[in-house]
This record gives sequence, C-alpha cells and structure tokens, in this order.
Amino acid sequence: MGNRETLAYTLIWIFLYLKSLFWRFRPRYTVVKSVFFRLAHHLNIPRLAAVTSYNFDFKLYMVNKVASVNKALDEAVPLREPALKIRESMRYTLLSSGKRVRPMLCLAACELVGGQESTAMPAACAVEMLHVSSLIQDDLPCMDNDDLRRGKPSNHKAFSEGIAVLTADALIALAVTKMAASISLGVSSERVLRAVMEMTRAVGTEGLIAGQAADIAAERIRFEENEVGLKHLEFIHIHKTAVLLEASVVAGALVGGGSDEEIERLRKYARCIGLLFQVVDDVLDVTKSSEELGKTAGKDLVARKLTYPSLMGVEKSNEYAKKLNVQAREHLQGFDSHKVAPLLSLADYIVNRQN
Repeated sequence: MGNRETLAYTLIWIFLYLKSLFWRFRPRYTVVKSVFFRLAHHLNIPRLAAVTSYNFDFKLYMVNKVASVNKALDEAVPLREPALKIRESMRYTLLSSGKRVRPMLCLAACELVGGQESTAMPAACAVEMLHVSSLIQDDLPCMDNDDLRRGKPSNHKAFSEGIAVLTADALIALAVTKMAASISLGVSSERVLRAVMEMTRAVGTEGLIAGQAADIAAERIRFEENEVGLKHLEFIHIHKTAVLLEASVVAGALVGGGSDEEIERLRKYARCIGLLFQVVDDVLDVTKSSEELGKTAGKDLVARKLTYPSLMGVEKSNEYAKKLNVQAREHLQGFDSHKVAPLLSLADYIVNRQN
C-alpha cells in the first residue's frame, strides 16, 4: 500500500471515529443546548447578545467623556466679577471629582440617535449643573446635614450656608441658559424647549422636590417590608433620582434628533437605571466606609431613613439591582449594537460601582 493510500485510509478512519464520538455524545449536547436556550430565552439573552457581541472599552470611553465634560464645565463658569465668591463656590462643587453619569447619559443618548457630542454638550453641562445644585441643597443642615461630599467638605462647610443656597440657585439658572444655547448649534427651538421642560420638570414639584419632600416625611414614619413601604420608597427614588437621569437621556436624544419612539424607549431605560443607581447607593451606604464613598457612610441608618436595605435587606437589594439592570437592557434592544454599547456598559457600571 502506497503512502498516499495509507494517508487516505488514516484520514477516513479519523473521520469515522470523530463521527462516532459525535453521535455518542450528541444526546447530552442536545439536552444541554436545549436547557441553555430555554434559560436564555427566559432571560432575553439571545436578543441582548446582539448588542454586546463585540469588545467595547468602556473605561476609555468614560475617561474621554469625563475629560470633555470637565473642560466644558470649566469654561462655563469663569472666575470673574460680578459675584466672584458665588462663582468660586460654583466651581468648588461643580468641578470636583464627580462620576459625570448624567452628562455621559446625555452624550451617549445623543450619539445613539445619530447626533454629535458637540451638539449635546450644552445639555450635558446643564444636567450636571442641576445635579450639583441638588447635592449642595441636600447637604445643608436643614436637609441631610452632611459635611462631606465627593471626598471634601460640603459646599456650606467650605463657604457658608448662605453662599451655598445662592450657589444652588445660580447653578439652576445657568443650566437653563446653557440648554438654551443649543439653538446656536443648529438644534430647533422646539426641541430645545422640550429639553428645557424635561429638565425643569425633573427638579421641580413633579420631580426632585417631590422626592425630597417624601424623603423628609418618611423619616417620621416606620415602614415594614411590605408593598406600602416599597411603593413609598420607589416614589422617593423615582422622583429624587430617576427623573433627572430620564431628563439626561431625553435631552440628549432630543438635541440629537431622536424620534418620539426612540425617546420613550430611552426614558424607560433611564427610569430603570435611576432606580438601580439608588438601590446600589443605599447598599453602599451600609457596606462601605466614608473614605471609600467620599461622603459620610451610614448616615441614612443614623437618620432612620427609608432605604432598600432597611426594608428588604442587603441581599435582596442586590438581587433587585440585578433585575433592574436586566430590565434596563431590554429597553435598548433593537438599537445599533455599536452605538448602544455605552448605555449598556453604563448600566453595568452602575450596578457594579463601589462608591
């Protein structure tokens, strides 16, 4: 038998052997595959896979976006007269080392629907200004009475209570001014007006103020782990936290030219991650130190505030956070897989953050 024939018979034998192995183990493979796809279908994994099927460097994305936002915020509040002290106070808190989650949401939403970062930057700065104004107010002695924010003394400790109140007011006014500047970048006045209305609703009596008022009222009430307590807590966090995240993505989608259908899907996504953000925040408050958080740890427990861990415990709170992450991702199905990657990664970042 020649070498060529020997090689041919060897290859045929290998093929037949591999074929026999396949048929031998195929039943187990089929069962495993069946179980996997039933589970994947239940968790909506097949559809999610399409938008997470390539490697996306979220850390690099976040570093670049934070740098762009910080530069724009720095330029937005120059140190000059009049009201030099107020401007110093604005810069003190506005330019501190925040995560810039809301501006990133705004920019990512704009780019997702086909817009440019430069178009959404005024809106991104505006939502961060509104957020920072709420932090300054939240830290005041008459509210949460917190002396630490973002790893340094709160605004009213660094300046004074009076200056802090004026600073918060100035930031709200500047946010509206920045948002209106989007018209000069080619955004229609109708879309700018809708974005302004989203932002003002988010910080008014239909948003943050309603949530803060409910939070203060809850300090005088004892809740058990039941539907009433959870509904009250959800009302607080939807209004105190989630609505501003909603306004961030909606404003970004509006200036980016998004359709009404796209905007509503992004709104639902933001509602989920808004609650997710607060659930994680509540857990971190009882599991991390002040040094790790950059703010006073355990203050909610001391103030006997209504939180997710106080109602359902840390373990169930973490489970709820994971569930909200899955729900948030579901609302992004159908978007371009590359453009939606930042929002998917941002949801993962929020659920896994440590401060």
